Amino acid sequence: MGTRTPPIRISPSLLSADFARLGEDVRRAEDAGCDWLHVDVMDGHFVPNLTIGAPVVAALKRVARVPLDVHVMISEPVRYAPDFQRAGAHVLTFHYEVTGPEHTAAAIARLKELGIPKVGIAINPDAPVEPLEPFLADLDLVLVMSVFAGFGGQKFLPDVLEKVRWLRRTGFDRDVQMDGGINRETLPLCVEAGANVLVSGSALFGAPELAAEIRHYRELAQMAGGNIRS
Repeated sequence: MGTRTPPIRISPSLLSADFARLGEDVRRAEDAGCDWLHVDVMDGHFVPNLTIGAPVVAALKRVARVPLDVHVMISEPVRYAPDFQRAGAHVLTFHYEVTGPEHTAAAIARLKELGIPKVGIAINPDAPVEPLEPFLADLDLVLVMSVFAGFGGQKFLPDVLEKVRWLRRTGFDRDVQMDGGINRETLPLCVEAGANVLVSGSALFGAPELAAEIRHYRELAQMAGGNIRS
């Protein structure tokens, strides 16, 4: 790659945390050395699952020390963006499948107008990446889904790695995130392709020792050519 990618960030997915002990799992992930906390918001409409909304994000913000990386899998991201901004989202990522070519520029502009620090866009595995090109200059993050949005624990789809390579070839030098099936085997493939933000749920929260697993992720990322720095 011609440009140096941003630093590696490990973002544990709270979808795999114990919802009865969410505050405890937030602290456990932070003490283990995570960079961000990935928060999946699903509305039961855009995706066939229902999770949490802005009030829970606000509750997480009260206890979290690291940035909240909020991925909204919802049909009306612009309508609810002010709620997530007030709740404390550091990253707010919406789906291109929702806004399409006609409304994406306006959605990005609105989220930036709200003062959200990082505005991201996500695409599902069956969506092409090339239509994002007109918007890349205004985005802080692109999330390349390596499973279909909606449920945790799915198998990694390696064909999507070419989308990450394409983003880096076009000169996109900001955050490229991958989410879905990220573990010890798939993380190096993501980093080699050019991803720098790695979302991992069940493989991290299900590990015997979370801190040791995150350290191992960083070692694997460094060996794969990732930019490891604080």
